[in-house]
Amino acid sequence: MKRDLLSLWDLTSGEIIHIIHRARSMKEEWARNQLKKSMAGKTLGMIFVKPSTRTRVSFEAAAYRLGGNCIFMTEKDTQLSRKEPLADTARVLSRYVEILVMRTYGHDDVVELARHATIPVINGLTDSFHPCQILADLMTVEERRGSIDGLRAAWVGDGNNVAHSWINAAAILGFSLTLACPEGYDPEAGVMEKARSEGRGEIILTRYPREAAALADVISTDVWASMGQEEEAEARRQVFRPYQVGATLLSGAPPKAIVLHCLPAHRGEEITDEVFEGPQSAVFDQAENRLHVQMALMEWMHEGSA
Repeated sequence: MKRDLLSLWDLTSGEIIHIIHRARSMKEEWARNQLKKSMAGKTLGMIFVKPSTRTRVSFEAAAYRLGGNCIFMTEKDTQLSRKEPLADTARVLSRYVEILVMRTYGHDDVVELARHATIPVINGLTDSFHPCQILADLMTVEERRGSIDGLRAAWVGDGNNVAHSWINAAAILGFSLTLACPEGYDPEAGVMEKARSEGRGEIILTRYPREAAALADVISTDVWASMGQEEEAEARRQVFRPYQVGATLLSGAPPKAIVLHCLPAHRGEEITDEVFEGPQSAVFDQAENRLHVQMALMEWMHEGSA
């Protein structure tokens, strides 16, 4: 049966844990040169409207490590640039490749692609959600902490797509999440309402970063102005300055708390260089784990739809 990953709500708690554990196993299997070529003879198709470093390279490398191939397309490389409907593109590409990844602005576009594709579709990032990132983040937390059980997570900064996926994860897996966001930059109300009405985790919204960090096992942040918000960058710097993840904030957090950033980082803005390069930072393990999670996710999707 075809399965899509458009947001983490497309997965059960058990499936999230399975993908994380499989990713950790595949990481070890690759190091021992024992990784199964589960994508041999298969092709991953990628449609990217937004630019990328980690999402693109991790998916391409994941496909190759699993013995598969990858075709990367920007919007201008396809007839989408000439207004071919996504429905038509989905149905054609479904006959050429085995899995599709789309990275774009509007979430409705990846939903439309998945609606008409007969193969699994993965959200490589939209303005609403970034599910693959949070799978890698949770894998990193489990590596460092030993378990996700009883996790206390903090988000400091903009209530953006990555924050939305942290909210989804907390709701599905039942851990505690405190988000510190400036007024006017909260997560979308619908995302919060669904998490609180259908989920299991305690989700708190505050205006005070130190309150969010006080009991946190993991503190996550992101840039203050995401792609498409460049004209707001200077105004956002003024609003978000008190929400910087720096030594002062970490001094009020548990000593074993780790710091995550989905990258790219603007050092000196949302995170200081001292923290970014410090002993509590796990940002490069987190970035590496995108690759392993991508492998586990594609293997799971391919085997489930075979």
